[in-house]
Amino acid sequence: MKLVVQVKLLPTPEQAAALRATLHTCNTLANRISSQAYETGVFSRAGLQKLVYAELKAAGLSAQPALHVIRKTADAYTTLRAQIVAGLLGGENSKRRRKAESKPVAFRPGAAQPFDDRCLSWRVDARTVSIWTVHDRVQGIAFTGRPSHLKTLAEHRKGESDLVYRDGMWFLYATCQVDEAPLNTEPTDWIGVDRGIVNLATTCDGTNYQGKGLSRYRRAQARRRAELQKKKAAGSRSAARRLARRKAREGRHAANVNHKIAKQIVADAQRAGRGIALEELSGIRGRVRLRRHQRATLSTWPFHQLGTCIAYKAQRAGVPFLEVDPAYTSQTCPRCGHVARGNRPDRDRFCCRRCGLAGPADHIAAVNVRRRARTAWAFVSMPDPAPAHGKGDATSARQPATKRSATRCERPSRKLGRSRPRS
Repeated sequence: MKLVVQVKLLPTPEQAAALRATLHTCNTLANRISSQAYETGVFSRAGLQKLVYAELKAAGLSAQPALHVIRKTADAYTTLRAQIVAGLLGGENSKRRRKAESKPVAFRPGAAQPFDDRCLSWRVDARTVSIWTVHDRVQGIAFTGRPSHLKTLAEHRKGESDLVYRDGMWFLYATCQVDEAPLNTEPTDWIGVDRGIVNLATTCDGTNYQGKGLSRYRRAQARRRAELQKKKAAGSRSAARRLARRKAREGRHAANVNHKIAKQIVADAQRAGRGIALEELSGIRGRVRLRRHQRATLSTWPFHQLGTCIAYKAQRAGVPFLEVDPAYTSQTCPRCGHVARGNRPDRDRFCCRRCGLAGPADHIAAVNVRRRARTAWAFVSMPDPAPAHGKGDATSARQPATKRSATRCERPSRKLGRSRPRS
């Protein structure tokens, strides 16, 4: 599997000036190519290469950097088209879509620039890199990073690296090809995980990862943003820059919290030989109606990022991972199977009206997720039936069981409505 490792560069003032000039030149030329692509309607890599390669060489770029600038521009238009097709920019007459389609794609002067092994050489043992710049090749740029990242970089680096300038600091994002652990095809059991807003994650074992600290942090950041937005409205440019920095800092803080939770859940599952099961919550923001004061809370709910972190960490560790149907997991009694809205009288409590089973609502939901994962895995891992004699060979059999969807393996027998988020 591919992972991206971040290392921080420690350039001298002369080296930093060369790197800054390189980014500025590459992005200026990328904007020029983008304008020509928009005017001519040529957006493919091969078409743009025929159109502008000679121009980029005349502007002072070497062969590989020129190709990377062309590819970066073509990939930007590919991403834009994909967003339009997916409806991420709204409908055909939406303001966002018209604005995106009415002008060429633009690149910031400090936007990231990719480099391959011909343009950038690593010396991990000496903690230095040499990189091509518009002022000739710069040797001996020192870098540093976390010990785990440096170890991964030394053992698994393979592919391109991106040069990034952010908040006055220089970074390199290196692609690493990491071997996955063998998948545990016979898990002893499953860890059901219920994701929520008040409790970011609750497992069927009773472990509760509360979101109070993150909520307090977000509220404090919201107050500071409100103050800066008043200054920004008055025309302060520094307030706008500080707002952008605070937004990035808040995102990094939430990502760090999610990574810590995911790491602990995957470690528990790997140690016990179990799998991990989550609710499939895609599209939940569009399925619910909220009061005005709840909208900001839901929009900043990082459930998708947490699920992504658990998924890739489980894949790397060889831990089975499933997403199951989320319908009424917090209103279903895991003992008698009774489903009713009244089983959950408030956000925190669950009490079955039929058999009297009581407990924390998030823990009950995690237990139901585990139960559905057991059924789903039994369906997914069942062997394929042999083809009937005289009616085709093995190639006409069903697809392997591991290819089947795990989210549709168990559906409630009755007609159920839409699930609601646990606020």
